Amino acid sequence: MMDEPLTEGPDLGSALVGRAEGLYGSASKEEVALVMAFNIVFVGGDYNGSTLAVVGRNTIYSSEVREMAIVGGTGKFRFARGYDRLTTYSFNTTSGDAVVEHNVFVVHH
Repeated sequence: MMDEPLTEGPDLGSALVGRAEGLYGSASKEEVALVMAFNIVFVGGDYNGSTLAVVGRNTIYSSEVREMAIVGGTGKFRFARGYDRLTTYSFNTTSGDAVVEHNVFVVHH
């Protein structure tokens, strides 16, 4: 399970935009990869309470850009479709904590 802050920048002290709330589990026996299903829940501003539903495979130790599908949304993002490009900004091997940049591209009504 996950419930992680989404901020404007990589510093946890930067403004909170929303939360990533959902589930993940192991997706591969050959590499470290997760299958993930989570909602981006926006807090505050014009998108307060709106969500984007993200699903896909994430090779978490990869330095490459990964893509996950945006398969729906609520509120201002009803009927949303698109993709989320993830890039690992930093990863602490001792604590397991990571800072991941999300670039979201969405078409909605």
